[in-house]
Amino acid sequence: MAAVDVPRASSRATPGTVTVSRTVRVVLTVLLVGALATFILGPLLWLGIRAFATRWTYPNLTPDGWTLHWWTEVLSDDKLSSAIGLSLAFAGTTLVVSALICLPAAYAFARFDFPGRRIFLIGLFATNAFPKMGLFVALAALFYAFNLMTTFTGVVIVHVLGTVVFMTWIPAAAFASVPESLEEAAQDSGAGKLKVFASVTLPMALPGILVAAIMSFLASFDEAQGTYLVGAPVFYTMPTEMYSLVLNYPKQVAAVFSILLSVPSIVLLLLVRKHVIGGQLAEGFQIR
Repeated sequence: MAAVDVPRASSRATPGTVTVSRTVRVVLTVLLVGALATFILGPLLWLGIRAFATRWTYPNLTPDGWTLHWWTEVLSDDKLSSAIGLSLAFAGTTLVVSALICLPAAYAFARFDFPGRRIFLIGLFATNAFPKMGLFVALAALFYAFNLMTTFTGVVIVHVLGTVVFMTWIPAAAFASVPESLEEAAQDSGAGKLKVFASVTLPMALPGILVAAIMSFLASFDEAQGTYLVGAPVFYTMPTEMYSLVLNYPKQVAAVFSILLSVPSIVLLLLVRKHVIGGQLAEGFQIR
C-alpha cells in the first residue's frame, strides 16, 4: 500500500503573529516602566514643586506662584538647623563606633571557623526580627537603669543596633572574597601580618567596606523611632522633627525639609552606585 502523506499543521508562527506579540511586549514594557517611574518620581516631583510654591490651591494644575521663602525659613529656623546638625553628628558618630566594633568581628567571621560562628552570624539579624518599637521600649527600661535616656550616648547605642547587620555581614563577605593565596605570597615576600592586612587584604575588601559604611550612615541618618523614644525632648534629629513639621508647619516647609533629608541618601548612593550595582551589597548577605 502506498503511504498517504497527511498534511501537518505548521508550528512556525506567522509574521503577523510575531509582530503582534512584539507589539504587546513593547506596550506592556512601556506601561510598566511608566507606572514605576510615576511611583518613584511622582512623590519627588510633588515635593520639588511644593518646596518652591507660594501656594497650590485646588483645582489649579500648577502652583499659584514660586518663591524661595520656604527654604530661607527652614535654614534660618534655629530648631530645624539644630536638627540637621544633630542628624549629621549622630550619623558620623554611629559610623565610627559601628566600624570599631563590627569590622574586627567581620574579619573574624570571614577568616576563622570557631564554635557558634553560624549562630552568631544569624543572631545579628535579631535586631531586625522583631518590631523595632517593641525592641526600643525594652531598651528604654534598661537605659533608665543606666541613666542613658535623653543622652547622646543612648541615642548612639540605638543607632548602632540598626547598623550591626550592614557593618558586619557586608565587610565579612568582602574579607572572605580576598584570595588567601595573595596574602600568603605577601608573607613569603617578608611582609608581616599587619603589613599584609594593610597592603593586600584591606585594599581588596575596601569596596565592600565602603558600601557597608554608606548603608550604616544612611540607616543612622534616617532612624526616627528609637531616636524619638530615647532622645526626646533633648535631641531632635531631622527624621524626628518630621513628626512636628507635618502637624505644625505649612506643607511647603515639610517639603523643603524632606528634600534636605533625602539629599545625603541620594548623594552617597550615587557615590557607591558602581559597587552596589556590581553586587557588593548582595554578596554581603551570601557569606557562608
